Amino acid sequence: MRYFNKLRRRLQKTFFPSAWDIVIRRWKTDKGDQTLRLNYDLKRDSVVLDLGGYRGEWADNIHARYGCKIHVFEPVASFANGIATRFRSHDAIEVHQFGLGSSTRAESIGLSADGSSVFQRNGRTESIQIVDVADWIQQQATSQFGLMKINIEGGEYEVLERLLETGLASRMDNIQVQFHNIAPDSESRMNSILKRLEASHEPTYQYPFVWENWRRGAA
Repeated sequence: MRYFNKLRRRLQKTFFPSAWDIVIRRWKTDKGDQTLRLNYDLKRDSVVLDLGGYRGEWADNIHARYGCKIHVFEPVASFANGIATRFRSHDAIEVHQFGLGSSTRAESIGLSADGSSVFQRNGRTESIQIVDVADWIQQQATSQFGLMKINIEGGEYEVLERLLETGLASRMDNIQVQFHNIAPDSESRMNSILKRLEASHEPTYQYPFVWENWRRGAA
């Protein structure tokens, strides 16, 4: 039965693809993970924020290419420990065992590899810590960040809304984000965020609900 369900899904994607299927197919054809997500005007003294580190692969690729300072945020203990072990010889990569959000609080997260999310708690769960993104940024000596990458399984909405309401989005030269369709209002909420972001940033690529990047315009 599992084989036939898998075959049915494959045939449906091939002959009756959804809008998302078409976008993800275009992303793969354009080799976005190997090109668009890594091609930035970063230097050794740039500071990068990686929200949703998981295993640290993206941070590893960015550091190998630019040698810049990277803050990796990963609230799941096993993932954070794995990233810390991976980068134990890299002083430029700092791992934080908490997530960033709209407020500082304790949360419960459903564990599902790179799909772990506070919005899906059907299986195993873990208690995690979330820190107010505005508070964290304002405590840093860095005035401008070269790139903020956000892949936090639905938490991107509150992070971006918090950055916009506090005016801190303008301190991000680039915002690379993967929006997730987690609720009936996800698309309208995403569009509202992007409309507000247009005041300070412009898109360099957009693959809806896959990946997109917004670059800060000239002041």
